[in-house]
Amino acid sequence: MMNRAIVVGVDGSRAAWSALAWAAEDAERRSIPLRIVHVREPWLAEHPLTASSDEETLTERCRQLLESAARRASALAPTARISAVLVTGAVIERLKTESDSAETVVVGSRGWGGFSGLVLGSVGLGLAGYAKSPLVVVRRLPRGDSGEIVVGYDGSPCADLALEYATTQASARNAPLRVLYGRRYPIAAPHPVGYGPLPVDEAPEVGQRLIAWREKHPGVELIESIVREHPVPALAKASRAAELVVVGSRGQGGFTGLMLGSVSHGVLHRAHCPVAVVSGLWRHS
Repeated sequence: MMNRAIVVGVDGSRAAWSALAWAAEDAERRSIPLRIVHVREPWLAEHPLTASSDEETLTERCRQLLESAARRASALAPTARISAVLVTGAVIERLKTESDSAETVVVGSRGWGGFSGLVLGSVGLGLAGYAKSPLVVVRRLPRGDSGEIVVGYDGSPCADLALEYATTQASARNAPLRVLYGRRYPIAAPHPVGYGPLPVDEAPEVGQRLIAWREKHPGVELIESIVREHPVPALAKASRAAELVVVGSRGQGGFTGLMLGSVSHGVLHRAHCPVAVVSGLWRHS
């Protein structure tokens, strides 16, 4: 695990520079190598039809982008081992391949060519739930380092993995870890007219699991928050003061075959800080 790098995809967009800054600072903080990747799509012409003969080629522009990214990263992570590589292929597929051996993959929320008004681009959505490492999507950087790490937890296997990654981040930042659990309601239950369904009381089980987690990680301040609202607005609200929100790609009650659940999808679109999505494909040991 120590040889695995934090991989960040860059394309020159504003969101990608924010992703690079997050990845570089995380690499410096956790003493992990940083691998900067730019994916050149093979169907793009080396010389655009409108270009003159003395203009830079696409390959030259790609390499200049990587050199600029490496300089920015070095300024933010002076002690980290940094590499920058140009790879060819479809962006999502190549970054999925990178995730096979990465510690974390980091991308911006939107790159070039996105539609105005969209919060999350196709790359983030295409990787979430499919990356074999935790995926961090950076829409905007948090303000300062005084916040906490927030993790959505429902007791599912993916949530346990999300809690593992969130604990690692909290420990590295010396930040408190807020474990947020939104009470779920029964999908269908008979009840008197005029009365809503009763919450599913899973709090005792969640509390027992967190007691064991505290014993396993005594150096991390764990704050338990059980809220009586849907997890998406609760996590979005918590993200306003957080450094990072962590969710599992799928929780309880998901549909078989879906790699990205409704909660993680909603949080990716509504969070006010970087979001880490941890899938069941992650092997962290």
